Amino acid sequence: MSPEEFGELASSIRLAMNGVMDGKPDAVDTALAVLLAEGHLLIEDVPGVGKTMLARALARCIDGSVNRIQFTPDLLPADITGVSVYRQQLGTFEFTPGPIFAHIVIGDEINRASPKTQSALLECMEEGQVTVDGHTHALVAPFLVVATQNPIEMEGTYALPEAQRDRFMARISIGYPDAESEALMVRDREHGSPLERLAPVIDVAGLRRMIATVREVYVSPAVERYAVAIVQATRDEPALRLGASPRATLQLVRAARARAAMDGRDFVLPDDIDALATTVLSHRMLLVPRAQHPDGRPARSVDEVVERIVAATTVPVPSAGG
Repeated sequence: MSPEEFGELASSIRLAMNGVMDGKPDAVDTALAVLLAEGHLLIEDVPGVGKTMLARALARCIDGSVNRIQFTPDLLPADITGVSVYRQQLGTFEFTPGPIFAHIVIGDEINRASPKTQSALLECMEEGQVTVDGHTHALVAPFLVVATQNPIEMEGTYALPEAQRDRFMARISIGYPDAESEALMVRDREHGSPLERLAPVIDVAGLRRMIATVREVYVSPAVERYAVAIVQATRDEPALRLGASPRATLQLVRAARARAAMDGRDFVLPDDIDALATTVLSHRMLLVPRAQHPDGRPARSVDEVVERIVAATTVPVPSAGG
């Protein structure tokens, strides 16, 4: 796919989603980058700010299969992956696929389900397959999970296991809209949901071509070393009880490729790593109790620590060989 065609399609998807998500271009760009980088997206925020709306807008832009799973405390793993049903006439078991078999799966309020049910997504998200009763079933490609969750302080929530969080490429928060965007939303929603007017922008074949283009974006050895240095610094950081995994390094570079392609470049800059580091890394890490910065100030969030690490990490100078 040519850079011009890629840029035109990316702009069309952005434009369509921004028409639904008033005043949230950064959230839209991150969601699209995760889709093109073959990752999964976690949207965490308080109720009513548009988490599910963003997930549905992204799904509506793609002319592929879309399923939604409403996570509840009584949801079972088989409700997600599917079950083997005994067919008495045939004398055999027949697999009935669950809602996870779709190009885009919207997991609404994922942290309202029990850890056992949340864990049903582990194999799906990492390996693109489901194993039921000893038989493995491949999922369709591309495959994207967009999960929403309420803050853990809310009633009736279960914390996502570390292994589950690590499988999400990025975590974003929608945040409250500014006054102008909220007033526009009030006027716009009087005539129905903007999702009803959203038409598919690209089909699955076109999306696969965009993903293939992202894979070809060049990452120099210097930028690779820069990404590795940031991730390794999180593991040596005294304020963090759990640093970022090697999976985080791979996903950070993949997301940076997608961001570069969306900006019309066929190479990754350190700026791409900087822009995505907090979004891609923060949800994987845990603060120690009473965490502090080196100057003695209390570290209030993982985001603060990651931003400080990125600012303190030296950008490697490219060598003669790249």
